[in-house]
Amino acid sequence: MKKVERINTIMRYINNRSHFTISEIMQEFTISRSTAIRDIREIEAMGMPLVAEVGRDGGYSVMHNSVLPVVRFTDNEVKALFIAFMATRNQQLPYLKSRQSLAEKLLGLLSVNQQDDLVLLNEILLFPGTNPANHDLLELSDLPHPMLEQLIQLLLSDRYLLISTLEGTYPIYLLHLYQERNQWMIEGFHLLDENRKVFAVDKLKQVEKYSNSKRIGEKTIANKIRTQTNTDNLVLELGPNAIGQFRKYHPMKVTLTYTSPFQSTALLKTYIQMDNENEIDEMINWLLFLGRDIIIKEMPEEMRLAILQRLCTF
Repeated sequence: MKKVERINTIMRYINNRSHFTISEIMQEFTISRSTAIRDIREIEAMGMPLVAEVGRDGGYSVMHNSVLPVVRFTDNEVKALFIAFMATRNQQLPYLKSRQSLAEKLLGLLSVNQQDDLVLLNEILLFPGTNPANHDLLELSDLPHPMLEQLIQLLLSDRYLLISTLEGTYPIYLLHLYQERNQWMIEGFHLLDENRKVFAVDKLKQVEKYSNSKRIGEKTIANKIRTQTNTDNLVLELGPNAIGQFRKYHPMKVTLTYTSPFQSTALLKTYIQMDNENEIDEMINWLLFLGRDIIIKEMPEEMRLAILQRLCTF
């Protein structure tokens, strides 16, 4: 981290605290004591009113705890934020309504010239899911399921959840919340069956904290998952065209390891549950999507036969 970036980050760090010490700054930013003291002195010189407290446990406090310099964006930073807004439109992301107010505040900080640049970018740049006939920055469509934001708020305080669907109620420890093929999914560890399960957020009826006092500890869950990990039974070599397709879309659990310095070849490894017909069909569709630029190193015989049967129907 460059010095200017570090000092700006330290200013925001200490502004959110009523009290801090040099040792805390050293530990948080991995810097020496002399560097921490020097940075604090520069922050004081910039106008932040710090009050030193003497004594063995002394430190610093920020007077009124509310003084920060006005945030300034460079032209490139403004363009980066704007393009990020454009690229994430129509992606069923949470907090889209908050993004609208954020965009309005951002535009209010810009000069006329900067606003003109953004108008031009908005006319030229198109991303997947953007309507070429109407690509206004503040257009919000394709909102995610309302349960998504509620779920995020809960998991930020506690990952032990009790989720209810049409099929039943499940106590889980949330492992991942991810988006796959424009659908938000939950991967959780079932606290009673002690195995991993996947749920679609759209299918949730209710989500609440799981308050059972006999919850399995996080370390125990990690150990159980580690022992349940299956050996990869699908191994493929991917060429450049298949890698390009992989980057467009790939299932969450699939991993890719590049085998050339220019990322022109790669090795794909994953495990397919052969007793799950839906998973087999989805993987076959995806393998066909990758195209011909693949070499099969290892594949379950049942899956190979299913692919041949699929091809024979064309």
